Amino acid sequence: MAGSILAYRARKAGKSVFVVDKRAHIGGNLYCEEIAGIQVHKYGPHIFHTSNKDVWDFVNSLVPFNHFRLCPLACYQGRLYHLPFNMNTFYELWGTKTPAEAKAKIEEQRKEIRREPQNLEEQAVALVGREVYEKLIKGYTEKQWGRSCRALPPFIIRRLPVRYCYDNNYYNDCYQGIPIGGYNKLTEKLLEGVEVLLDTDYLESREELDALADRIVYTGPIDAFFNYKFGPLEYRSLRFEEEVLDMESFQGNAIFNYTDIVHPYTRIIEHKFFEFGTQPQTVITKEYPLEWKPGMEPYYPINDEKNNRRYYQYQEEARKLGHVIFCGRLAEYKYYDMDQIVENTLGIEL
Repeated sequence: MAGSILAYRARKAGKSVFVVDKRAHIGGNLYCEEIAGIQVHKYGPHIFHTSNKDVWDFVNSLVPFNHFRLCPLACYQGRLYHLPFNMNTFYELWGTKTPAEAKAKIEEQRKEIRREPQNLEEQAVALVGREVYEKLIKGYTEKQWGRSCRALPPFIIRRLPVRYCYDNNYYNDCYQGIPIGGYNKLTEKLLEGVEVLLDTDYLESREELDALADRIVYTGPIDAFFNYKFGPLEYRSLRFEEEVLDMESFQGNAIFNYTDIVHPYTRIIEHKFFEFGTQPQTVITKEYPLEWKPGMEPYYPINDEKNNRRYYQYQEEARKLGHVIFCGRLAEYKYYDMDQIVENTLGIEL
């Protein structure tokens, strides 16, 4: 998305633009593939959400968005719980019906932590109590990060949303939705009139490609750009297992999170619900977190002290190159929501 928006802006400014993509398709992780008449999010689910009206107006000026709202469910040992944590969740856990009852239950369990939280487990228990942590946080988090919650830093979960109302809408943002017809429609509009070269690794043809341009926008891994001179940055990766099923619906909802350790995957996505589909078949994707190794697809940066220190070294090198713009989650080694990417790239001086 970062590269596509900058290409769009550069073209609108009358510049000659040439886009190089390592993959066989445009759109990066937003890419969708139509299967059984359903737009399948090939690299995990993407729901656009923002409270920035300028950002919302910009993407809607390109393509229309639908009114999808994410209301996921958590499955723990065969029982279902609503997410994010709200009064529905607390009723399912304890039978509490009022905010006062739920707060009293959580407050009672929070007292277990009597010091400044030293790790993710202590932080979670300090925020929502032992039972919510054990059933709805622990297993999912340990699968996602591939390590014990006691070995993870507390900052990962400090902004855990807890609502004392019966609201299952995952995001608080004013504007939410998905492009009608899938994210390819958005990417195609951004790259309309732009020359694109696919199946090409920029880093393998850098000298030849650099000769074509006065300025370069680089959205790949920053450590790869500098030939890993300070060592590789670490990530978590993902494996997707996709199935086409001869049934109208498999789970009746877009996303089920699996928060126990019995299931090796973290969630199952049923794609037709992103666009309120009525197709006779359905497509589901099971998402398996993986320990990242060089050569694998990088998804989630591990922003611990060691990796951040290494990234800052690369950032200093990047600042010396005035003709290269480093932007996006890989080039900035940072997890971004899509609206943040839009806001940031609309503000970059070309």
